[in-house]
Amino acid sequence: MTPILSFSRLIASLKRISPRRGIEYCFTIIGFVITLSIILMAIFAPYIAPYDPTKRVGGLLEGPNSHFIMGTDSLGRDIFSRIIYGSRIVLRVTLLSIVISFFCGVPLGLIAGYVGGKLDSVLSLVMDAMYAFPGLILAIAIAAALGPSEITVSLAIAVIYIPTYFRMIRGHVLSLKESLFIEAARAIGARDRTIIFKYIFPNVILSIPIILSLNAADAVLTEAALSFLGLGPVTAPTPDWGMDLRMGHAYLAAKIWWPSTFPGLMIVLLTLGFSLLGEGISEILNPRLRR
Repeated sequence: MTPILSFSRLIASLKRISPRRGIEYCFTIIGFVITLSIILMAIFAPYIAPYDPTKRVGGLLEGPNSHFIMGTDSLGRDIFSRIIYGSRIVLRVTLLSIVISFFCGVPLGLIAGYVGGKLDSVLSLVMDAMYAFPGLILAIAIAAALGPSEITVSLAIAVIYIPTYFRMIRGHVLSLKESLFIEAARAIGARDRTIIFKYIFPNVILSIPIILSLNAADAVLTEAALSFLGLGPVTAPTPDWGMDLRMGHAYLAAKIWWPSTFPGLMIVLLTLGFSLLGEGISEILNPRLRR
């Protein structure tokens, strides 16, 4: 196939995409690029950061210039280097909170929805109580009780979203367990474990990317909020976006905007990337959303 013919077919396929679908794919690509860029920035932080993020390398509160593209903070540390290294903390907490909430909420939702009875009633009551409690306040209480660390902050964030996984998965299981293909599986002698994980779970997995996107985006905001309140996963001088935002917030009244503006922009950017990527993946995987 010649390059000209391949390019012609590509143009023809793009013309068949509706404007609405084209915009959705564009947003998905933007979210993927933002998320992947920040992940790569975190992985290769030692090779990208021009300075040590914990040491003084310039004057106090220098504005953005040719040596420090994002300026320096109140201790003379390079803000750009702290932004790069701070992404590691945010991504680790986000990933760990997603893993904890997924492996707790999904199995509980599958079991409660399929078994029913008293077990379903007890689990639903506990999850409803957790879901009704304000998420940020619950995270603050857990982080304050357990102390600052990456694991405790991740656990505090995960607890917020375990009921969300549980409720959505349980609702799908309740609607599926009386279906004909489940009755057929029971008729041929399939065990309950086989029915749950072989027949029911593949049909409810399509709804999980939506929760994952909300979980990841909210984990970034919650981690930043906890760090802003002094309950974050790390302590000074370790770089963290939320902690740097709190330190720079005190200088806004003096029109020194760069110490808080750049960490805040990175929090918004990563949240936006996770949200766009999650919504795009859910539309691609879910045929009902595609229709």
